[in-house]
Amino acid sequence: MPRVGVFGGTFNPIHFGHLLIADEICEFLELDRVLFVPASVPPHKPAGELAPAADRFAMTELAVREHPQFEVSDVEFRRRGPSYTVDTLQALSPRGDLCLVIGSETFLDLLTWKDPRTVAALARLVVVPRSGKAFDPDAPASQKVLRELGLEGFVRPEAAPGCPEAPVLVEAASLPISASDLRRRACEGRSLAFRMPASVAAYIRDHRLYRQEG
Repeated sequence: MPRVGVFGGTFNPIHFGHLLIADEICEFLELDRVLFVPASVPPHKPAGELAPAADRFAMTELAVREHPQFEVSDVEFRRRGPSYTVDTLQALSPRGDLCLVIGSETFLDLLTWKDPRTVAALARLVVVPRSGKAFDPDAPASQKVLRELGLEGFVRPEAAPGCPEAPVLVEAASLPISASDLRRRACEGRSLAFRMPASVAAYIRDHRLYRQEG
């Protein structure tokens, strides 16, 4: 079966930091495809901070179209209610062997998700430490999450083929780009160049996203 990375998020907006991490993961783990999954109704994000779901999906499509192994999935737009990852993985499981790409801070928060053990059973966890943030896989907080999920310790990408169920810790290259900073820059009419694909920056400008009207 094809090996498929699942990269979910609000992508509010998508930027080069997201794209670089996805490309690194795709290369390190020799994935056949990376599915970007914009959340339609993210359960952990205040709706007031988000651009409309249709706009976030459109921006993600624009951002990934130049990469032959990147694809956008509308799986969370084809069902009603909150966009729970466990439901997404169940829907995507026929696509291949799934790897769920998450940040280290998200990993530490996994036990608050809906059916976290099922999430870990449906997809291999690929954890990427956030730029500038320390992450200790042996710390008590990390070990508690692994224990509650029924998982052993992390492996590095080079050992991943021999440990098909173990979560993978990937020190992927990352860029210090903040989506909140991009939203602020857009609100102020400032440059978004060199932070995201030009097509995404143009979409934000043309649709006046993140502007405070009135």
